[in-house]
Amino acid sequence: MVSVSIAEEGSPLMHWSFLPPRQVKIGDAAAFTGSTPRAIRHYHEIGLLPEPARGGDGRRRYGYEDMIRLLWVRRMADAGIALDDIRDACATSVTPAGADSGDGIADLLERLEETLAEQEAELRRQRTVVQRMRTEGSRIGLLSDFVTGRLKNLPDGSLRPADLDTLLVTERIFGPLGAAVQATRFVVLATHPALRERSDHVDDAERALDDGVAVDDPRVAQVAAERHAFESALHAVIEESGLDQNDDALFDAWDALHPPAADHDEDGTDSRFGRREMSAFEAVGKMPYDFSPARLRCMELWLELLAQDAPAS
Repeated sequence: MVSVSIAEEGSPLMHWSFLPPRQVKIGDAAAFTGSTPRAIRHYHEIGLLPEPARGGDGRRRYGYEDMIRLLWVRRMADAGIALDDIRDACATSVTPAGADSGDGIADLLERLEETLAEQEAELRRQRTVVQRMRTEGSRIGLLSDFVTGRLKNLPDGSLRPADLDTLLVTERIFGPLGAAVQATRFVVLATHPALRERSDHVDDAERALDDGVAVDDPRVAQVAAERHAFESALHAVIEESGLDQNDDALFDAWDALHPPAADHDEDGTDSRFGRREMSAFEAVGKMPYDFSPARLRCMELWLELLAQDAPAS
């Protein structure tokens, strides 16, 4: 019997007595521990909680020790510990509750702290991306800061959605460094209207080489020659402006920020996020381009012209 005295101002002393239950049903257990009957049944199914005694009606009855274990399970689950890990840790602990009772819980907490630190780092990265999107625009802000740093101070509207699409694909295949180098191309096009117009002309000519054009059509070789002439002119402007020297500095900056193999295991897995990065060759093979045979032949001819320009070794 428990007796509680309650005194209220202006009222006589009152006595209230009650007898606590020795066992409770699953609904009461769930209400007290902040859980649900369904969750408690799941705990039993996975072996996290032993089956309690059952009453004459065949329903589970929970006593003091059952409730203590339920409370500890709920606290650990609320802390982010997986149920399977709680079960394994409690199984190796001296006491069923597992509170400061063995190395199992300590190891769990250490792993959980490492996981939370990784999640915090990922949240900071995501927040940085969102802030960059708000500052620089939703499309360009999705590129890495190593790429967007090359595109600062350009005239408004000088970068086209197609330019950003190309950089997005390049970054996926060759990484931020490859996209940052390619960004030099769009910096020149954004600041040289005549070159941009010439680029548009060659792009339109290549798109016109659809499935209705034969691979030996004279237009294929003509467009290849136009592409070669344009790329040569573009490269000349890049050299004259000194942007190619900035590209060299990019490699040095990248190497300083990303020591070789610092974040990747031997199999190419990124240890920061637990996922395997595709090689450039794999990525190219998974990116579809609806190019006609004539357009592919045009690209081959252009590469042959480019090879002829290379100095003899």
